Amino acid sequence: MQQTVMPYLLYEDVVAAVAFLTEAFGFREIDRATGAAGGMHVEMQTASGGTLFLGQPPNGFQNPSRTGATSHVYVLVEDVDEHHDRAVTVGARVLEELADLPYGHRRYGCTDPQGHEWYFAQVIV
Repeated sequence: MQQTVMPYLLYEDVVAAVAFLTEAFGFREIDRATGAAGGMHVEMQTASGGTLFLGQPPNGFQNPSRTGATSHVYVLVEDVDEHHDRAVTVGARVLEELADLPYGHRRYGCTDPQGHEWYFAQVIV
């Protein structure tokens, strides 16, 4: 049985998150739906075809920038140096500078404006 993992990240402001993730990380919006209670759901796709979901609960949710991060998303990309430069230019806050790691990845870490932690890597071995 094949298994596919698709992160589902909650944001206080999904519209702003979609704009940032599109511009900084090159993700693409596939679908958007707004619920009767005002919550929102967005499906996005990475450049390599991976899927992630974004949700905006109708009330009471707080971003990791307010509560502290409890997880991060790890994404493999074709050119991590170019990806890093683009993300920083758009406003991603770097947590971990680009570095070649002993297990064969070149990686950097950053947060989006609402506090979600992202790590982007390129396989170099």
